[in-house]
Amino acid sequence: MFSIFPQLFVYDQLAPLILRLAVGIIFVAHGYPKLFKNFGATADFFGSVGLKPAKFWVAVVGISEFFGGILLLIGFLTQIAALLIAITMLVAMIYVNKIKFKKSLISGYELDLILFAAAFALIFLGPGAFAIDLPL
Repeated sequence: MFSIFPQLFVYDQLAPLILRLAVGIIFVAHGYPKLFKNFGATADFFGSVGLKPAKFWVAVVGISEFFGGILLLIGFLTQIAALLIAITMLVAMIYVNKIKFKKSLISGYELDLILFAAAFALIFLGPGAFAIDLPL
């Protein structure tokens, strides 16, 4: 394999750490308001895009985002947390941005797409460095 910086391969466990921390911070920040600040307003929105029963799905998404984000930050049950977050983002791209898919390729779901990809990558990469997860 050709690489411009082959010496960096020694630090290959830092890549999943960086992804894990970034995705974890984003999802704690997005899940917290759903659970603790704007539950009712989020339920109204979920109902308007067809996610019913809305309050149930707000709880599921809020728990997945907030606690999944915390699990990613500490590196515990990383693959399970990443799977839940990836599913959440896939559903968001389908339900929340369903109208935008018809308009153009880049029309508001690119953040959802990159968060889906980062979470999906963590399923395969594992937690990386500085994690609580035990090696299998």
